[in-house]
Amino acid sequence: MICVLALAGAKPAQATTYTLSSPNDDVVGQDKTVVTVYEDTLYDLARKFSLGSEELIRVNPGVDPWLPGAGKTLIVPDRHILPPGPREGIVVNLPEHRLYYYPKPKRGGPIQVITYPVSIGKMDWRTPLGVTHVIQKQKNPIWYPPESVRKEHAEAGDPLPAMVPSGPDNPLGLFAMRLAAGNGTYLIHGTNNPIAVGLAVTHGCIRMYPDDVEALFPLIAVGTQVRLINQPIKVAWVDGELMLEAHPPVDAQGQSFEPNVDQFAEMLRGAVGDTTVAIHWDYAREVLQKADGVIATVALEANDPNAPESAPAPAPAPAPAPAPESAPGSTPSPAGAPPPPPVGAPQPAAPKTAAPQPVQTTAGASGSATGDTR
Repeated sequence: MICVLALAGAKPAQATTYTLSSPNDDVVGQDKTVVTVYEDTLYDLARKFSLGSEELIRVNPGVDPWLPGAGKTLIVPDRHILPPGPREGIVVNLPEHRLYYYPKPKRGGPIQVITYPVSIGKMDWRTPLGVTHVIQKQKNPIWYPPESVRKEHAEAGDPLPAMVPSGPDNPLGLFAMRLAAGNGTYLIHGTNNPIAVGLAVTHGCIRMYPDDVEALFPLIAVGTQVRLINQPIKVAWVDGELMLEAHPPVDAQGQSFEPNVDQFAEMLRGAVGDTTVAIHWDYAREVLQKADGVIATVALEANDPNAPESAPAPAPAPAPAPAPESAPGSTPSPAGAPPPPPVGAPQPAAPKTAAPQPVQTTAGASGSATGDTR
């Protein structure tokens, strides 16, 4: 089905909220396509679709982010494998540059997850990993630049005052939530430089689009758990198919670097565990090398270890013996053909990813993309 979205200007998107049909759902959303008009930029389209700028640029290589031109069909990645671990409070996956918030469901109400793109710390300004929590919320925060930050800016010829009041020059934006990590020195906050959301540009803090942090701020209570993880590879089983989502890994300073495909492959093996699975390794390594965040099907489950054992069906006579019984969720083999090979066996044909759902705009992106990078 083709969905045509008519817009009167590309205003910043509201939060991306997904409703889970069951607590066991691991994949949310659906990839789309959008056709550009002459005034579009990838930066404004990223903000409109609740994506980080690099997130959109990475899946549309060869397109000028400032002047994509009219009539270009772009992929809009809007499908996510939920991060591993407890689904409560806030989860920030650093390589993905994405925040997930799991509101407590009301009795009898739906289970939801809300997700936003974020920026993370860079260079030696480390964003800490692990579990922490929100200890303070501030509207119109005042920024007191640490001495180390003031020294860095002074050396770059951009001296900072000892105090930056709330307003358009304040890199914290209009809303900030202080974390317990690092003795309270780390924040989730807005920005006066929206174009940088999705990049490793902040001094160890987590930066959000202004409209996103404004929407999230009232939902978060002091004491809310925040879990910071470094998970460049996410996998999920859906109907017997192994879904893979890979992002560029980040180092201890939050900087993205080229993936080591062999190391990624070992991580994929670890994620699969003891499940007998037919992985198309050539295709899987291609997905791992691209690390563009687009989900791909890279394997089929060869058998279901949790399925109850049953007696083999007797072979009819005088007809030839039937083909081996297909495992749940796998593609049946033709008569006389061997079953799907386990890991390490000759590779099956490359699985196909689902085609993105086309979405067409009729007016350009108009969000602001200016500001002072701090």
